[in-house]
This record gives sequence, C-alpha cells and structure tokens, in this order.
Amino acid sequence: MEHAGDERIPVAVLGATGSVGQRFVQLLATHPWFRVAELVASDRSAGKAYAEATDWRLDATMPDSAAQLAVKEYSGSLDSPVVFSALPGEVAEEIEQRMAREGRALFTNTSRHRMEPDVPLLIPEVNPDHVRVLDRQRQSRGWSGFIVANPNCSAIHLNLALKPLQQTFGLEAVFVATLQAVSGAGYPGVPSLDIIDNVVPFIPSEEEKMAEETLKLLGGYDGGFQDAEIAMSAHCNRVPVRDGHTECVSVRLARPADPDEVIDAFESFRGRPQELGLPSAPPQPVIVRHELNRPQPVLDRDAAAGMASVVGRVRPCPLLGTKFVVLGHNTIRGAAGASILNAELFRVEGLLPV
Repeated sequence: MEHAGDERIPVAVLGATGSVGQRFVQLLATHPWFRVAELVASDRSAGKAYAEATDWRLDATMPDSAAQLAVKEYSGSLDSPVVFSALPGEVAEEIEQRMAREGRALFTNTSRHRMEPDVPLLIPEVNPDHVRVLDRQRQSRGWSGFIVANPNCSAIHLNLALKPLQQTFGLEAVFVATLQAVSGAGYPGVPSLDIIDNVVPFIPSEEEKMAEETLKLLGGYDGGFQDAEIAMSAHCNRVPVRDGHTECVSVRLARPADPDEVIDAFESFRGRPQELGLPSAPPQPVIVRHELNRPQPVLDRDAAAGMASVVGRVRPCPLLGTKFVVLGHNTIRGAAGASILNAELFRVEGLLPV
C-alpha cells in the first residue's frame, strides 16, 4: 500500500490501457517493492487521466493510486528506472530498445525480443542462469540498460511443468494440445460469433512460439544459448473460456517413471524464487490435483494468486510414456505476473539500475 515517504522503486507501464497493461497496474498496486509512477499508452489516450483513458475490464476495482495518473505518450520522456512492457507487437521493438538505450531495466511481455540471441527469455524457476547473457547484450548493443523477456502464456505453464521432469528424469519428446482462453487474444479478442459454441483450431504463430521458446527455456547457456535436444509438437486451440489455458501434454522421459514418481517430481519442485521468498513467487510452483476431473479453469486458475501451474491426471501414455494436464492463469503468471517476478529476481540479485 502506498504511503507517505514511499521508498518503493518507481516503475512505468507501457501499453497500460490494454488487457495485460491493466493486469500490470492491478498486480503492482499493492506490491511491496515497486510502485506505479508512470503509465504510457497510445496518442489517443495520452494526456487523459488513466481512469478516463481505460476501459477497465478486470474483476478487481481500478486502483485509486493509478486512476488519476495522467497517461503519457510513447514518445515522451520517462523518469522511472524500471519499465514493464505490454506494448502491441507492431510498436514494441523501437520503444523497448529506446528504453534500454536510456539505461532502463525493461521487462517485456511482448514477443518481439524473445528469441534474440542476446535477450534472456526468463522463467526464474526454470532458467535463472540465462541472465548471464545480459553482459553480452550490453556490450554488443551499447546499452546501459537491458531487455528481459518472459515467454508466451502457454509456454510458461508448460515449461513450469516440464522443468522438474527434465531435471529429474531427462526429457526427450513433448506433445502438447492447448485449450486457450479468449483473454489471451486481448480485448475485445475473438468475436463472440466466432467463439461461442465453437473451438478455433488456429492461433497465429502460437504453435511456433511454444516449440521455439520451450527449446530455448530448457536449453543451456555457455556464452550463447544452446537449444534443448527435445522433439516438440504443439497443437493450439482457442476455446470459449474467459481466463486460464489448459494443456494436454504427453512426454517421453529419458528414464521411464511411473505416475507416482512423476507426481513426486512435480510436488517437490522448487526454484530460485522460492529459495529467495520473492513476493510474487508461489510457495509451490507446480501444484498437483489428485481428483480425476481436475484441473479446471473455473476452479484452479487462481491457485497461488494465479502464479502457480496446476497439474492433474498424471497417468501412463501408451505412445510416449507419461501424460498429464496442466492449467495456468494466462494473464497473471502467463503475462504480467511473469514480468513482475522477473523484476523481483533482478532486485534481489542486485541487477536493477537503482
């Protein structure tokens, strides 16, 4: 909660009026380390109070601390040393790179820089060592700041589930079919007549992102990124669910394991955020539900305040060996919450420019 003499780090949110931008504003409103000082959006919103410029679509009330902030334009100057980006892809490259040139720590949810060879694509529980590439990023680009990306919303929850399997048994092949919520398309998203009573078996670039990002996330870093040697296939579908992506996963492990061993790997998994007790970190990043009909979006998407991945139906797969279902909140851990957790890691590791 903001108070007199607030010593929290001032941050800016780019693309603040959009659906992910709103989620940033909501999650940061009561954050113990960061406070929203600047909100940035397109020219049609610039100069207006945030409450006037924003069609607020979240179930929580717009934070009072943000409502009266004047929205700044993309070309304007900023004071905040830390920036969270929910920019549209078509404008992200130039603006995000400018922020890094100006010495800011830029944490982005957009896809533009994810696969760059000098940009960490970061899930702190999965690949915290990839932050070492930032020295190379600064040297090669001449930036005093930096860009850190979080993955695609479906890739985040998939890889939170895959990491404990990779480190415990080894991982050779992954097949995933996603059932993705309409909020993943932003607002207004998919037209109602296209999604009601329907499943849309195509989301542009989504299957490619899941495959490419998974190999980068689960791969190594030794002066450069090395993709994981995993065969990967994804089917991505849009379904009439508001929030929460469901993914049906089959895996071939390097060392065969029975369902109880796999469940134990999920339940015992912890990463750097849990070791450090970061404010947004779920105590248990992968939660296993043992009921036959879980996880379900309505029942499980808000687990650990939307920051955990929920796994269920762990069972043998006659084709690859093991199969399960994983569900996660796509705009919290799958988007804004992921960037915020990345920034928390950087603060504790002394990597922020403040």
